[in-house]
Amino acid sequence: MFQGFPFYISRRVYLPGLVYLLLATTLCTPPSHAQKRGQLSHIQLPPGFVIDIYADKVPNARSLALGEQGTVFVGTRSGNGCVYAVVDADGDFHADKVYTLACEMNSPNGVAFRNGSLFVAEVNRVVRWDNIESKLKNPGKPALVTEQLPNDQHHGWKYLAFGPDDKLYLPVGAPCNICERLDDRRYASIMRMNADGSELEVFASGIRNSVGFAFHPSSKELWFTDNGRDWLGDNLPPDELNRAAKAGLHFGYPYCHAGDVPDPEFGQDNACADYVPPVQKLGAHVAALGMLFYQGNMFPAVYRDKILIAEHGSWNRPDPLGYRITAVSLEDNRATDYSVFAEGWRHNGEVWGRPVDLLELPDGSLLVSDDYAGKIYRISYKQ
Repeated sequence: MFQGFPFYISRRVYLPGLVYLLLATTLCTPPSHAQKRGQLSHIQLPPGFVIDIYADKVPNARSLALGEQGTVFVGTRSGNGCVYAVVDADGDFHADKVYTLACEMNSPNGVAFRNGSLFVAEVNRVVRWDNIESKLKNPGKPALVTEQLPNDQHHGWKYLAFGPDDKLYLPVGAPCNICERLDDRRYASIMRMNADGSELEVFASGIRNSVGFAFHPSSKELWFTDNGRDWLGDNLPPDELNRAAKAGLHFGYPYCHAGDVPDPEFGQDNACADYVPPVQKLGAHVAALGMLFYQGNMFPAVYRDKILIAEHGSWNRPDPLGYRITAVSLEDNRATDYSVFAEGWRHNGEVWGRPVDLLELPDGSLLVSDDYAGKIYRISYKQ
C-alpha cells in the first residue's frame, strides 16, 4: 500500500474554469448529425495508405487494448462511464458487435490486457475482469486491484499499460493547471505496481498530464507523451515526448516546461538544467495522447520503430493545432524528424474528429480511437 498522503496543501492553483468551459464548448461540441463515411475523405495520408471505419457507435472511445482472441477493449473518459468490447467475428476488419461491459464507472479511461484478464483504470482505482473474452455478454462484477489513487477529477483520467517487467504502469496527473504538491508525491507522476496492486510506487516525477506511453521494443525503456500547462500563450509551452531511461527521474513540472521554459510562478528557484528535457518538443497545446512504436510488417520498412502519436487537438488556441497523428523518427534515442502522418480531422475550420489512442493489430494495420465522433478507424497500407 502506498502510504503517507496528508491533507491537500498547495502554494497556488490557477485554473480559469469559465474560460476553459467557453472555449472547450466552442471548439469541441460534436455535430448534431451523425458522422458520415464521406468525412474520411478529408484525412490526408502518405501515398498507399487507406483509412476506413473499423467500428462506429462506440461513444467517447478512448484508450484501446487487444485481447488474446482479437477483442478490442475500449475505455472512455466521459459520458456514461462505460467500457466496451469490440468484436470482429469474421475477420473483415469491420466490427460485428460492440458489447457494453460496464457503465457508471468513474472515467474508466485506461485499459490493459494480460493473461486473459482485462484491467481498467478509473480515476481512483483499478479493477480487473478475469477470463473476460469468454463472458463478454455477461462479465459480472470486476475484482478490485487497488484503490490507493487520488480522487481528483482534474487530470484524473488514467492511461494503463503493462511494462516489460510485468508491472502495471499508470499516470497520476497534476490536479490543476499549474501547482506544486510537495505533500503527495503521487501527483504529476507515472506510477507502477504489481498486477495484484501491491508495491505501488512512483516511477517518474514532474509529469503534468501523461495520457499515453509505450516501451521501446529493444531497450524496454518507458517513453511517454506529456501535455504542457496552459496560459503561457499560444505557442508555449510545447507538449512533450519523453524518455525515462530509469526510475526516479524528474521531468520538470511545475518548475520547467519542455526543457527550457521556466515557469513564471514556480521556476524562479529551479534551473531547467536540473530536469530531464524532452526527446522531442511537440506542437504547443496539441494534446498529445496515445503513442506507440510501430512494429508491424504491413507499413513500408521506413516506418519500423517510428513513434506514432495521436494529437487530440488544442482547445485554447485561436488557431487550433493538432487533430492529427504525427510520426517521430529516432536514431540512438534522439529524434531526427517530427512530421505529420495523418491529418484532416479538422477540415475547413470544422472539427469532426479527435484522435485519442493507437493500437497495432497483428496484421500490422493501425487502429485509431476517436472520442469526439465515437468511432474507431483502421489505417492500412495497400501496395
